[in-house]
Amino acid sequence: MRCPYCKGQELKVIDSREAEETTRRRRECLECKKRFTTYERVEKTDLTVTKKDGRGEPFNLEKLKAGILKACEKRPISREKIDNICEEIEARLKKRESVEVPSTVIGEIVMKRLKKLDDIAYVRFASVYKEFKDIGELKKEIRGL
Repeated sequence: MRCPYCKGQELKVIDSREAEETTRRRRECLECKKRFTTYERVEKTDLTVTKKDGRGEPFNLEKLKAGILKACEKRPISREKIDNICEEIEARLKKRESVEVPSTVIGEIVMKRLKKLDDIAYVRFASVYKEFKDIGELKKEIRGL
């Protein structure tokens, strides 16, 4: 960091205060003795979902949750459990090296989680995700359970 007045690099922090998502620091240049304020914030790395057609869109936790809720509709699965699954999936995606995540990766993760949770919810989600063309494909998937 450089002094905005003289471009000197010798600075000291006089005061530091935490705000909501920022840190306010009062600094003094040791060369020209002028003081100035800086604000620091953590840069968030937003996930981008790459769709099947190549388009990219920001990751939307609510959209993920809506898809899982639809698959779990009228099943004995608590909303809390669904929220936990969504948060686990988001955390897993954020741990990846790349901030670009193919939608197919998200779909596969959701299917694995639903398969462990509830067979009916899994089949519902899989029927949409895998775009079954006929009842034969659906039967084959059910036999695989």
